[in-house]
Amino acid sequence: MTQFALAALAATRALRALFEPTPLQRNDFLSKRYSAEIWLKREDLTPVRSYKLRGAFTAMRKRRAIDPGATHFVAASAGNHAQGMAFACRHFGVKGTIFMPVTTPQQKIDKTRVFGGDAVEIVLTGDYFDQTLAASQAFCEAAGAHFLSPFDDEDVIEGQASVGVEILDQLGRAPDMVILPVGGGGLAAGVTGYLRATAPQTEYRFVEPLGGASLIAALTAGEPVTLKQVNSFVDGAAVARIGALPFSRLGWIAPEHVLLSPEDRICISMLEMLNHEGVVLEPAGALALDVLPELADQIRGKTVVCLTSGGNFDFERLPEVKERAQRFSGLKKYFILRMPQRPGALREFLEMLGPADDIARFEYLKKSARNFGSVLIGIETKEASAFAALTGKLDAAGFDYRDITDDSALAEFLI
Repeated sequence: MTQFALAALAATRALRALFEPTPLQRNDFLSKRYSAEIWLKREDLTPVRSYKLRGAFTAMRKRRAIDPGATHFVAASAGNHAQGMAFACRHFGVKGTIFMPVTTPQQKIDKTRVFGGDAVEIVLTGDYFDQTLAASQAFCEAAGAHFLSPFDDEDVIEGQASVGVEILDQLGRAPDMVILPVGGGGLAAGVTGYLRATAPQTEYRFVEPLGGASLIAALTAGEPVTLKQVNSFVDGAAVARIGALPFSRLGWIAPEHVLLSPEDRICISMLEMLNHEGVVLEPAGALALDVLPELADQIRGKTVVCLTSGGNFDFERLPEVKERAQRFSGLKKYFILRMPQRPGALREFLEMLGPADDIARFEYLKKSARNFGSVLIGIETKEASAFAALTGKLDAAGFDYRDITDDSALAEFLI
């Protein structure tokens, strides 16, 4: 067994002071669908609803073992790492200063306060994470505190490796494949570091959000690179640059084994797990499940472990998740329609709608001295094919329209 694997075992034993192993559950619904043994490693069921507690606790424990006088820790985070660090600070009775962007949802701020109690102070600064990170590092240096990285830290990686230890112990055998979400890379580096040493026959697939593919970029360049733009919807994995230390452990990955999940498609996976299984996942927590259709031929008849990395989902976002899912699956579209300004034109349009078509948005501005007015209309239906029938009728009637569903600039401004 490698030195890293032994350290992962020690980290796992130490974690039992905080919580029991998270469940490894066989999912009948997914197993039947893919003719495979699909197991879910439920990291959404840790005390802070994500795996981040493992790394934060391990790094804090090891730092205090080296330096018992280390009583002040600093972090920058907009979510799960903040909550994990807050929980660890309260456990060890040390002070934590956690910097969060001003734009952080109130729910995440409140949960961090709950987990940390009097042990943590939250500083809201910066509109963007890079600004928050810079402020936290400057404060840390001035205060002489210890900075706790969310993923670019050997001790954090070691703590995340405990997920791999538990998988092997709970399953009782090596899985054929493990599917891991990737953000900063700490989780993937830790789990694969342990399992490659103890279960060398296991295969891996890695999943990144399409709008935050930092691992693919690093594998292509041969080193970590900073993405010019990141889609923040999958906030638990939307990282502009994979960590240097995690990447040093992940350079062996074949690029074709890294899959990209469109943000809107992830919403379908989230809703499916909520409606079918009653499992609440945040966007990053659904990444490993979202790519199962792409892997269907590769996993048939195999034992597959999918890591559900987090369940910190704010239900105020549910309407947005439903909206994104409908648009991706073709069940909801938005049009700009030039409506003739004459009596009966609106009725003529309404009669073109099918029995399952429902108007979800309608904005019409009648302009004087013009022959046409502009209509923004959103339509929901039960079968994507219904839109072909509708647009066929619009074309036959001579209506001038434009589908703006996939026009990101117009959709963001108008919808």
